[in-house]
This record gives sequence, structure tokens and C-alpha cells, in this order.
Amino acid sequence: MEIKEIQEEIIDEFSMFDDWMQRYEYMIDLGKSLPLINKEFKTDDNIIKGCQSKVWVHAELEDNKLIFTADSDAIITKGIIAILIRVFSNQKPQDILDADTNFIDEIGLKEHLSPTRANGLVSMIKQLKLYAVAYQTQIED
Repeated sequence: MEIKEIQEEIIDEFSMFDDWMQRYEYMIDLGKSLPLINKEFKTDDNIIKGCQSKVWVHAELEDNKLIFTADSDAIITKGIIAILIRVFSNQKPQDILDADTNFIDEIGLKEHLSPTRANGLVSMIKQLKLYAVAYQTQIED
């Protein structure tokens, strides 16, 4: 599936809920299905700077697509990174770089997070895009 299609799917899913408590519960559930990072990659090098909670992200290139795994020590944060990984994992680095993240505003996520969590969200997106930059240079055209 393309990034835009996945984003539309997430927007549709979030629109099914009446209030933010239900959306938070859904995010927590999404966090439980997160492709977990291997313990060997749960290092300081893989911690996202700028997050209040600890968030580890690891990326590998397979068939010219980035595969992300992650974990967090906070349930809401785990849900946030799970949403981002769902959108960006199994995608080509250039597609990740070209993608916008307007779907986050469309589901109202940023406005329903504390300022520190909202900053963490921006840091997570930035880190995933940095991985895409790094791996894009390894792909031969």
C-alpha cells in the first residue's frame, strides 16, 4: 500500500470514534501491535532525542524499502510511534522523504497531546525521515 493510502485508512479509523478517550484507547491498542525492536538495538544510539518518554527506533533496508521496528516505555507514545511506523515502514526511502504528515493534523493528534508529547511526535517524524535520508544514499538507481 502507498503512504497516502495508509494515511487515509488511519484518518478513516480515527473518524469512527466519538471522543478522544476512545481514540487514546485505540492508540494504546495500536501500540500493542507495534513491530518491536530487538533488544540488541535498544541502545542509546537508537533513542529518539526530544521525547519525554524513551522511544527506540531501528531501521533496516530490505529490497530497497525501509523496515522500522520500535518500542517505548510509555503506552501513549508507543501508540504514536506505531501509527508512524504503520505509515512509513515497508516504503522506499524517497517516498518517505516526499510524504507529508498532514494526516496527523486531520486526525487531530497534535492538538490533543501535551506540548512535550507533541514535541516528541515531531522528533519521531524527524528521526524516521533522517533514516530515509541515510538509506536513500545506499540505494543504487
